[in-house]
Amino acid sequence: MTFVLAFILAVLAAASLFVGVIDIELATLLTGDAEQWEIFIISRLPRLLAILCTGVGMSVAGLIMQQLCMNKFVSPTTGATISSAQFGILLALLFMPGSTLWGRAVFAFATAILGTWIFVWFIQRIRFKDVVMIPLVGIMFGNVIGGITNYLAYKYEMTQALSSWLVGHFSLVLKGRYEIVYLVVPLVVLAFIFANHFNIVGMGKEFSKNLGVHYNLILFAGLTIAAMITASVVVVVGSISYIGLIVPNVVAMFKGDKIRGTLADTALFGAIFVLVCDMIGRIVIMPYELPIELIVGILGSILFVGLLLYRLKYGRRAVSLTGHGTTGCAASVSALDGGDSR
Repeated sequence: MTFVLAFILAVLAAASLFVGVIDIELATLLTGDAEQWEIFIISRLPRLLAILCTGVGMSVAGLIMQQLCMNKFVSPTTGATISSAQFGILLALLFMPGSTLWGRAVFAFATAILGTWIFVWFIQRIRFKDVVMIPLVGIMFGNVIGGITNYLAYKYEMTQALSSWLVGHFSLVLKGRYEIVYLVVPLVVLAFIFANHFNIVGMGKEFSKNLGVHYNLILFAGLTIAAMITASVVVVVGSISYIGLIVPNVVAMFKGDKIRGTLADTALFGAIFVLVCDMIGRIVIMPYELPIELIVGILGSILFVGLLLYRLKYGRRAVSLTGHGTTGCAASVSALDGGDSR
């Protein structure tokens, strides 16, 4: 499955470089046409790299949060991480109007980490945890932060300036203003390194203690990685929902819930999902372009409904790639099983 996903991603990535309002042909590039190479280097290649980092980063961030919070409905969207990052960007625009993109990123990192930590602090104090209660707390907390952000934006007439970060799109991704998203790469590498630790912490505090893993340290380290990945994407691209929620759940249906076994596939499928949505947005009403947030919202909703219907019908049973039923390593934990918080 990993090799298949990698091959599909490579093919789609190559095709996306030649999709856009201005036609770029491989033969023309090979002849050394200066104008075509300028468009390729300044716009098409940076856009592709930003798309790949976004898909990989948001998917991995969602997988980490779901594992650490022991709930399949937790993601940067339902964990108030995206809302907190947007609030940080607004603070940067208010207090440092002349700040660079890196300056705004620092504010976004700080507020995203703080907001995610507060969310986890809330859910740790919920006595009777229900599978739906935890994401609902995150959604309500995110809406509170979003309300404060909108209030301040209207009060100080910053609505138009903030609008670029409220809806995700890649149309403004150009060479020189997207490089912050490269921070996703070392953060994803850290996630791979500590994958087993995240898996242990996802089993609970007592289980972690018995295996000698520092529960709180790994918990907040993982949440910090997820928050920084999300903030890096929001600063460059804007808000993109559903990726961190849908992609890990879809991959878990095929590969199970062991984070080290699913991390690579989750990253690859997330990149494919975002790339396909971006190409659809560029093609549907060409020469105009639809925001990727719209396409992701439509496709994500369809996938999410399909996921719910499958879980209601089959419960814990995972999709078998071989046709011989499920195996132990392919067993996927159902988000809808009664009383289970995973």
